[in-house]
Order: sequence, then C-alpha cells, then structure tokens
Amino acid sequence: MNDKIVAIVGRPNVGKSTLVNRIVGARKSIVDDMPGVTRDRIYFDATWQGRDFTIIDTGGIIIGDDDEFVNNILSQATLAVEEANTIIFLVDAKSGLSPYDYDIANILRKSKKEVLLVANKVDSPEQKDNIAEFYALGFGEPYAITALHGCGGVGDLLDEIVKDIEVQKSLEDEQDAIKIAIVGKPNAGKSSILNNLLNEQRAIVSDVSGTTRDSINSRIFYDNQEYILIDTAGIRKKSKVDYGVEAFAVDRAIRSIREADVALLVIDCEEGITDQDKKIAQIAEDSGCGIILAFNKWDLKKNVQTHTYEKQVEAEVPFLNYAKKLFVSAKTGQRLNQIFEVAKEVAFERAKRISTGILNKVVNEAFALNPPASIKGKMLRIYYTTQPKTKPPTFVLFINNKDLIKDSYKRYLLKKLRDAFGFFGVPVRISYRQKGDK
Repeated sequence: MNDKIVAIVGRPNVGKSTLVNRIVGARKSIVDDMPGVTRDRIYFDATWQGRDFTIIDTGGIIIGDDDEFVNNILSQATLAVEEANTIIFLVDAKSGLSPYDYDIANILRKSKKEVLLVANKVDSPEQKDNIAEFYALGFGEPYAITALHGCGGVGDLLDEIVKDIEVQKSLEDEQDAIKIAIVGKPNAGKSSILNNLLNEQRAIVSDVSGTTRDSINSRIFYDNQEYILIDTAGIRKKSKVDYGVEAFAVDRAIRSIREADVALLVIDCEEGITDQDKKIAQIAEDSGCGIILAFNKWDLKKNVQTHTYEKQVEAEVPFLNYAKKLFVSAKTGQRLNQIFEVAKEVAFERAKRISTGILNKVVNEAFALNPPASIKGKMLRIYYTTQPKTKPPTFVLFINNKDLIKDSYKRYLLKKLRDAFGFFGVPVRISYRQKGDK
C-alpha cells in the first residue's frame, strides 16, 4: 500500500466513481446514475507526476436515514475517512448546495484531516461562477472540475494531493525483501504458521474465527534472504462479514495480497479446497502475485497421499495448476521452512524477464508446429512478441486480427510459454494487439 491515502466522499450521484476513473486512468469503478451503486470502500493505486498514492471510492453519504443499506454506506465512508490522510469532499456544481453537503461537512470537520473541497460537473463558465455558494461549507475555495471529461482543474487537484509525497524510498529499501501474505479462511491456521516461522507469539492464536483483525508485518532472515511475513484477517464469505471493524480487516487482507510478491494460501486439509479458498485464490491470481497452496494440518492426515489434493486442484481449480503446493503442519512444524525456499523460487519466477529474441523464437516455433485453423478463409499471423513487464510476467503478441485467435489457442500459447520458461507459481499475462490498437 502507498503511504498517502485519499478518500473521496460526498452525497450520492455527485460523480465520485467518475472522478476515481479519471484519476486512475481507467474505467475501474462502477459508474451508474442510481444513487448508492458504490456500497463498499474500493481501493485503487494511482500515480501523478511519478508519485504514487492510494485512492478510496466510497458510497454516497446520506445522514439521518434509518435504512440499513444507507447506514452501511455511511459506515464504510466513515472508515475510509478515518484511514485517509486527505479527503476529497465532492459536491455537485450542477445541482447546487444541498442540506446533505452541510451534514457531511460537519462530519469532516470533526475528522481533523486535510479536506479538499471539489465542485464537480462545472461544464460552463456560468457554472464556475455559481460555485461560490460552496464557500458556506467552510473549506475555502472549491476546485472546479469536470470529472467526466477531465477538463477543468483535475490537474491542479492532483498537484495538491501529491505535493507532500516524496520518492518512495521505502520501496527501494525493501526491493530485495520478499513479501509473503499469509491468507485464507478464518481458523485455517495462518497465525499458527506465522508464530512457528517466527518462533514467537507475534500473532494471537485462537480457536475463535476472525481473531486477526489487521495485517501484521514481521521481518525475518532465512538463509541470507530477508522476508516480510504479512499475517492477515481470515477472509470469510461476503454475506457473513459484518460491516465495521471486520469489513475493514478483510479489505486490508485483500490489499495485502495486492502488495505481496507471494500469497501463501493456507488450506485446512480436513476440509479440502472450499469455494471460499477458490475465491481467495482468484483474488491472488487477479492481483498478479505468486501463489503457494499450503495444505495445513497434514499431521492429522494418515495414509493420505498428496496427489489426492493435487487432483482436486486440477479438477476444481484448473487455473491454479501452476501454483506451488506444500503439505505442512503448523502444530509440528512439518515442512514449514520449505515456505521460505519455495517463496524465494516463486519470487524469482515472478521477476523473470525473457530476451526478445528467444521469446520470439519460442512463439514462432509454437505457431509453426500448430497453426490455428483459418476462420472464414482468413489465417492468424503473429508478427512480433515482447515482454513489457515483470511481476507478473506480461507479454504482448502483435497479430493481424484479434478475431482470428480463439481462447483454446490462447491457452495453447500460454502452455508453450510455461513449458519453455517455467514461471512456476506465478500467473502469466498475455494480451493481443492488432494494427491500430493503442
């Protein structure tokens, strides 16, 4: 997570999610005219002028409403305000000052945080003249913007947000440390594994689900390599998560996965892989971090072969076939030190870069050995392949027509890349571009 956290708050339908999309530079937050579409707090990484920060999209705040849905939105927005360093208080220049704006302003004043008043939907010089009424909220001159089109003072607003952000020295200091997020359902044994690895009672171990409420970072050296172990709250099904402290803890756990080099997904051997384990694995896959499946409580499984669980992964979670698998016991310490060794291998694979010449040779050979069938008389052509990014390994194939490549052939090319270069334990991204794409 970046050190600077910015929360966008305001009443419903003032354009919070539209502004998030404008700042992040992609259509990532849900935008709809229906008030209350954004219910949970949603976190995004953003960059402006080479400076990184985290932005939180929140639901529209309505004060004094007894509806449970509205109260949950208010609760989430309040938590975002507590967590943030800076708050963007977004108001609607088109509809003008609202009584709800006064209610929100009163809450924000109590927070003692930096508040930037921003008037959205300033589409004309006349509307810019009308925003003077928002001075009554007590936060000075509003920034006048049009989030939908990006014109107006969006750049000035971003300059103000990043003015106190320095170059991220912490990332440089920790670039050699391997970050391992220990994740999973409640009571799978995450904290017990952490305590065993650290040989100290750093995290509270309890039979009560959800004991760990926040992410806990611990540094450790093993075999001359530094690791940062991140113990996280157990991620329960969303329907069972209470809004408030637990929801905040789950958000932090998910963000820890996004920041990690490797996610150690702890699975209870007695239960096997559950639907919730699959969902957590999908979060890790989508985040691009490496994945190790740690089947815990292996000491309780007598006369059971590891391939029983390996087959379950292959049958039920085929997208995880690349994940490394360990069979461990937090109680006895069985194979726990292998976590460090395997995490180091996975981190290496995640940062692996393939030379362009060799990469094109492998892709061209795979294409020549098994060219796809023509579609309506047209043949797929692959002109060039490059790897623009690592962590995770990301490849771009330049082709003549994206309509000519089927999903089955995409899986074939991915398999050939893994066969040639490994990438054990890490997701691989492949995108396809044709002439005219940006």
